[in-house]
Amino acid sequence: MRLSVALVLLASPVLAADPQKPDKDGFVPLFNGKDLTGFLNLNCGPKTWTVKDGELITSGTPYGLLRTDKQYENFEAEFEWMHTNTKEVGNSGFFVWCDPLPQVGGPYTRGIEVQVLVNLTYKDKEGRTTASSHGDLFSVSGAKCKPDRPHPAGWERCLPSENRAKGGGEWNHYRVVAKDGRVTLAVNGKEVSGISDCTPRKGYLAFESEGAECRYRNIRIKELPTSNPKPEQAAKNDEGFLPIFNHTDLTGWKTADGAWKVAGGVLKCSGKADLTLAAVPERFELIFDWKGPAEMQVKSAAGLTYKVAKAGEWNRQRVTVGGGNPSLAFVAADKLELRNVYVREIK
Repeated sequence: MRLSVALVLLASPVLAADPQKPDKDGFVPLFNGKDLTGFLNLNCGPKTWTVKDGELITSGTPYGLLRTDKQYENFEAEFEWMHTNTKEVGNSGFFVWCDPLPQVGGPYTRGIEVQVLVNLTYKDKEGRTTASSHGDLFSVSGAKCKPDRPHPAGWERCLPSENRAKGGGEWNHYRVVAKDGRVTLAVNGKEVSGISDCTPRKGYLAFESEGAECRYRNIRIKELPTSNPKPEQAAKNDEGFLPIFNHTDLTGWKTADGAWKVAGGVLKCSGKADLTLAAVPERFELIFDWKGPAEMQVKSAAGLTYKVAKAGEWNRQRVTVGGGNPSLAFVAADKLELRNVYVREIK
């Protein structure tokens, strides 16, 4: 079976963006207000991201990203956002210059995050604010940056110079300028945060699902001339991998009742039965993260066994599968956990 057919209901595959003419200010829509054209549901559920009345809506569960199908380097982006939580914490974010796949064992990619948060301010034991609901900028999952103002705890995080963000139930406007490894954020018309010396300084953009409903609208972008970053300054390139696990349920997989369950975007095994992919192409490449037992096995035409690199930590495997009767199954093992399962067909 062709991989595109096998994944069509699971992966929300990337659709080509429609040709667009810039407006008088040079901006084009990043989100068309009708569907998810131009985006890939990287590791969220089939109902995590929806579109209604011109708004891009995340339910907040499971944690993960909706990322663009193309990379951006220097640009200006504008959008409005609103958390529906008026009292409870509302958390989301806009990722800049991120990698195509999540970091090992986690829901998010390496990149720079523009915080989209309400109803929460973190303070350390000394009473210092370390994170706020008003437009923080910070590095994520191995990215690097230098905040414009030293962080009270020494983090790679810029706290806003003043509090301009509105609370839950109200719309906020963000203007993000990313240029030559520097990112600045204007909240409701005034610049309040900035970071520089960013690595990566070219990559994908993404919206974050993180535990609460958040809505985005009027998302537009203007690309600026390149400054020709070095290869090591750019994010990794998309190699065509698509998610075959939707991080919500066992759609697309076969196993015995109760042998595997999904919790928090993770596949968890009871050790009672293998987990088999329902349909596979003749030859394909597989990426997956796992932890738990001292070793685990992938059952295929060749049969593959992996030993844990570090006990109790997530490990990433990448393997080519094909030949003979194509098949794929994760062999049952007590306390085995899987996440970030991606596949690409090899022609």
